[in-house]
Amino acid sequence: MSTQQQEPEEAPETDPEAAEVPPESHEMKAQSSPQQARLQRKQDGLAARERAADETELEGDTVHIKVFRYDPEVEAKQEPRFDDFYVPYTRGMTVLDALIYARDEFDPSLTFRHSCRQAICGSDAFFVNGSQRLGCKTQLSELSQPVRIEPLPHQEVVKDLVVDMEHFYDQMHSVEPYFQQEDLPAGELAEQRQTRENREKVKMSTRCIWCAACMSSCNIAAGDNQYLGPAAINKAYRFAMDEREDEEIKEHRLRIIEQEHGVWRCQTQFSCTEVCPKDIPLTEHIQELKREAVKKNLKFW
Repeated sequence: MSTQQQEPEEAPETDPEAAEVPPESHEMKAQSSPQQARLQRKQDGLAARERAADETELEGDTVHIKVFRYDPEVEAKQEPRFDDFYVPYTRGMTVLDALIYARDEFDPSLTFRHSCRQAICGSDAFFVNGSQRLGCKTQLSELSQPVRIEPLPHQEVVKDLVVDMEHFYDQMHSVEPYFQQEDLPAGELAEQRQTRENREKVKMSTRCIWCAACMSSCNIAAGDNQYLGPAAINKAYRFAMDEREDEEIKEHRLRIIEQEHGVWRCQTQFSCTEVCPKDIPLTEHIQELKREAVKKNLKFW
């Protein structure tokens, strides 16, 4: 019996870059869904905020906020001004948290709207450091001081940070933001089915929270009071592109938005898309409705 051991055969060297990659993996990368891309952006944003919080040593310090003040019912406060508040900072504190602290601890007359504090109700949109933002979603650690908080531009100020939203709501309702289906499915419990592809197409447009940040950022809306505005047009897109509505109803919606003060007033500045707190591609939706309006009017004869 031999005691000599055979040396194991060496595995052939392989070049990692030359290794074959299954063709389906390339296809999956090429066809990554918009939802996956959005999730990745959210994860990247969360990581960036955590890094900013770690790098910003504010814990235990105070944050300086300058808040716009105006009260037409009090003679001494009819002249607009800014009041300074120094708010104790805690990790994760938002602009809305700072305003609530300033109101509860320093000045109970400070007036602003807020409700859910979870970026769903859309009631706490402000002009923070020169940009439209949701107060409950904006981290103080991401902002330079002093943090300047103002009401939304291009809208009448009612008091302090509260603006009159009536015109915005009128524009939203003018596009008839509800289903209008005449041919209902047979049977009392039958469903109005929608394909997954169509649901994916309109999904982002359904996320509008009526905060009016996009309307406030739009230069066209600032100069044309009759312009429907990006939020209303997006709401029209949500229903016009839904396959469950009748073609006649879709044409009716297109007639509403292709009027003189509709989609054709948009100058594609992307300001509405940039400030949207729900990341809705508003400008893209407006451009797609322009194309639909053009196709509707094409005649082939």
